[in-house]
Amino acid sequence: MPDTRYTTTAMTLHWLMAALLIGLFGFGLYMVELPLSPRKLQLYSWHKWAGVTAFALVLARLAWRLTHRPPPLPATMTGLERLAAEAAHWGLYLLMIAVPLSGWLMSSAKGFQTVLFGVLPIPDLLDKDKALGDLLLSVHVTLNYTLAAVVVGHIAAALKHRLIDRDEVLARMLPAGAGRNRTMEESR
Repeated sequence: MPDTRYTTTAMTLHWLMAALLIGLFGFGLYMVELPLSPRKLQLYSWHKWAGVTAFALVLARLAWRLTHRPPPLPATMTGLERLAAEAAHWGLYLLMIAVPLSGWLMSSAKGFQTVLFGVLPIPDLLDKDKALGDLLLSVHVTLNYTLAAVVVGHIAAALKHRLIDRDEVLARMLPAGAGRNRTMEESR
C-alpha cells in the first residue's frame, strides 16, 4: 500500500518555501514604497539574498519531487480535480523558479550585482541596460502577483479538501498527527 503522506524532507521544503515566499512578497511590497536611502538599499540586498535562498530551495525541492513520488490523491477526486491539482503544482514550481530568476535578470540589467550575504558575488546574467531592466522589473512584479494568486488558490484548495471534502489532502503535508480528520464515529 502506498504511503499517504509526504516525506519529512518534502514537508520541510514545502513549509520553508511557504514561509520564505510569503515573507519575500510582503517584504517586497514594503521596501518598494520606501524613499531612496542607504536603508532601502540594504533592504534590497536582504531581499535579493532571500531570493537566492528561495531559488536554491526550489531547485532542491524540485530535485526531491522528481526523485520521490508524492502520495496518491484521494480516489474520490474527479479526473478534472486531479488535472487541476497537477497543473497547479507544476505552475507553482515554474513560478517559484521564474520569480527569483526574473529578479536576478532585472538586477543584472539594472547594474546592481547581487553579493550573497555581502560576501559572495553572484555573476550578472545580463549587461547593464536600463530599458531592459525596466521591462524586467515589470516582469518580476507581474510574476510575483501571479505567484501570489496561485498560492492563494493552492491554500483555498487545501482548505476546501479539509473543510468541505473532509479528506486527507491537507493532512498529507502536515507533521504526523496534525490536521487529521476525525472519523464520523469520533465526531459524534
